[in-house]
Amino acid sequence: MKNKNRAKEYLFVDGYNIINSWGALKEKSQISLEEARIELLEILSEYQHYSSIIIIVVFDAHQVKGNGGTEEEYKGIKVVYTRENETADHYIERVLDEIGRIKRVRVATSDWMEQQIVLSRGGTRISAKELEVEIYNVQRMVNRKKKILNRKNDVKIGKMDEENIIKLKDWFKMEG
Repeated sequence: MKNKNRAKEYLFVDGYNIINSWGALKEKSQISLEEARIELLEILSEYQHYSSIIIIVVFDAHQVKGNGGTEEEYKGIKVVYTRENETADHYIERVLDEIGRIKRVRVATSDWMEQQIVLSRGGTRISAKELEVEIYNVQRMVNRKKKILNRKNDVKIGKMDEENIIKLKDWFKMEG
């Protein structure tokens, strides 16, 4: 599925916008915002793995006094917490000004005004719902491929002679 010949694509995700737009994450955020963030990052890290899209998730931290902003990596995803007085939208706009016309950039947000700004700065936009559907479709495709692979493996094991099947079973017992 990964295509090394394709130009790198970047996907900026307005983290809190997505959390507040996806039903399950919104519900979870009412109980624990941290758990909702982690679940979003888990979903996006798996999506990045199968899609080869470079994902940058941006969370607003602009109301945190004295915050200089932080960047970290979570399972291959760049996670940005904005600095004091900088919203996720402003961070994304600033980066788009730098790379939007030379790289393929999409921005996931359901904020209509932000979508218009993204388009004017050389990026493309994807709504929270569209991203959710896109990720769901990739997950379905991956699950179908896993089922096919498992069936092939089951057929191969079925063709094994009894002696090798016993050896495999014994080996699994030792490992477990």
